[in-house]
Amino acid sequence: MNSSSFDQILRQVFIVPMIAVLLGAGALAWQIRQASTTVARIEASDATIARTDSLAALIVDQETGLRGYQTTGDSDFLNPYTNAAVEIPKVFQELRVANRDPAYRAAVADLEAAHQLWEDTFAQPLMSTLEAGGQTSDADLNRVGRREMDAIRQRVTALSAAATAERKGYIERWRHQVRVMLVALLTLAVGIGLVIGLYTRRQLQDVSNAFRQAHNILRSRAEQAFRSEQKLRTTLQSIGDGVITCDAESRIETMNDVAQRLTGWTASEARHLPLDQVFRIVNQTTREPIENPVAKVQRLNSIVTFADHTILFRKDGSEIIIDDSASPIRNKESKLIGVVLVFRDITLQIKSQEALLANEKLAVAGRLAATIAHEIHNPLDSVSNLLFLMDGQSTPDESHHFLQLAKGEIARVTQISRAMLSLYRESKAPVAIDIGEMLRSILLLMERRFVSLGVVVVQDLPEGLVIHGFPAELRQVFTNLLTNAAEAASARIGVTQPVEPAVIDARMADPPPAHEDAIVHVSAVACPAGMTPEGLPRPAGVQVTIDDHGNGIPDEALSHLFTPFFTTKGERGTGLGLWISRGIVTKHGGSISLASSVEPEDHGTTASVFLAINPTMNAGGE
Repeated sequence: MNSSSFDQILRQVFIVPMIAVLLGAGALAWQIRQASTTVARIEASDATIARTDSLAALIVDQETGLRGYQTTGDSDFLNPYTNAAVEIPKVFQELRVANRDPAYRAAVADLEAAHQLWEDTFAQPLMSTLEAGGQTSDADLNRVGRREMDAIRQRVTALSAAATAERKGYIERWRHQVRVMLVALLTLAVGIGLVIGLYTRRQLQDVSNAFRQAHNILRSRAEQAFRSEQKLRTTLQSIGDGVITCDAESRIETMNDVAQRLTGWTASEARHLPLDQVFRIVNQTTREPIENPVAKVQRLNSIVTFADHTILFRKDGSEIIIDDSASPIRNKESKLIGVVLVFRDITLQIKSQEALLANEKLAVAGRLAATIAHEIHNPLDSVSNLLFLMDGQSTPDESHHFLQLAKGEIARVTQISRAMLSLYRESKAPVAIDIGEMLRSILLLMERRFVSLGVVVVQDLPEGLVIHGFPAELRQVFTNLLTNAAEAASARIGVTQPVEPAVIDARMADPPPAHEDAIVHVSAVACPAGMTPEGLPRPAGVQVTIDDHGNGIPDEALSHLFTPFFTTKGERGTGLGLWISRGIVTKHGGSISLASSVEPEDHGTTASVFLAINPTMNAGGE
């Protein structure tokens, strides 16, 4: 028997007796109501009898007053007659209203008519005769009055007898109802008792059987739980990550072997100690303490994760970089009763990523080294030639002209060197960056490279597109994307061999017409706040688009482009550029995407980078 069945039995044990009692109470209430109705009718009969007696007394008063007046001729003896004449119509009205039985009402109407006849044929003529001074000893008149009064008395007696008989009938009905009610009450009590007893006995037997079964099941489950707990303990010890469980007060309860090895504390030493004492973590960059994971879970009431650059101080004082998360442990009532902390040592992983980043930067530097050497060497040669000319037989005007040309070449060298330095100058915090100015400086450094590849860059870079971020990292992103676009366009037009420096110089001095597939478009536009195609909110920012007309990227390769060490360039590629670029853009709270086509009529690749104006920096990156 499950808990729902047990609850149902308990409800039935409670509800069935209640229903039986309510049914008995309803029957009893119905009987009481019937008896109360009968009693009300008895009381109404008593009132009718009283009114009939009152009517008889009033009629007697009328007759007595009239006879006194007839005998004495004194009008004072008419007072009982006069008073009764006022009250008698009221009593007749009350009798008509009190009983709605047509026969009874007919009897009342007949009595009223007989009384009115007595007044009209005897009482009024008699009083008129006496008032006129006549004699009222006429035997015929008195016999008429007596006969009519006797008829009135008979009718009053019959009316009173009818009311009395009705009252007796109601009393007998009431006594019968009381007897029926007592019998019904006794029968209901016995019946309800038997029903409740038998039903409860059966239900209690079911509950007893269910209890024995539940006891056996619980004992079996307890054994299973013990075996399961042992298995879970073994599994916990076998997990490759460190696991620490704490209670709601942030006291350590368990630690697996990995957690003991990473923290330097044994489980027996750490048990019941505050988590802060064993699991001491700080930010790798700021060296500031990080909020207690248990406190953060309690504050946010959800699973929490920490930045990759989190340092754990081991018991011996050594440091490791960890990646950790904390999850709440809840009881059946969803109340927080503890926290489980899972963490792992990522020191080697972080160092490997840093090495990859450094290697990619070296690769970028290598690709730019030859171009930069030529870019600096050519202006310096020009300056040497100009100085030689100035040192000869040049006129003052010519010398002034040569000096201005030399200053221009020196300014170009300074601009190139500053752009080169800014490519690797690290920032401690996000700074304001003019995206157009950054892209123009990168294009300046790569100009000779583009010429050697036979590629022409068309730029649409407005002024004033300012965002906040780390300049050196973003320069690396756009350098990778521009290099990829230029190499794709170059491959499309068939430029595969290095071009002689003299040819490059000639092309830079007098650029030939560009092939339509050798054009790379670079543009930047401001994007207002809105929604992404996926329906997510997007802040205001800048969208940079780099579009080439190369051969395009097949669909089967497009989905792997942001995977580490995947490249479509063969031996010439490292497979790290796009992966690192996406990590940098993600760190800046932005997004990067590639769209490509290999169709003959519409070939090429478009790289799109969105950067928020005021991003929330993701310290972990990707």
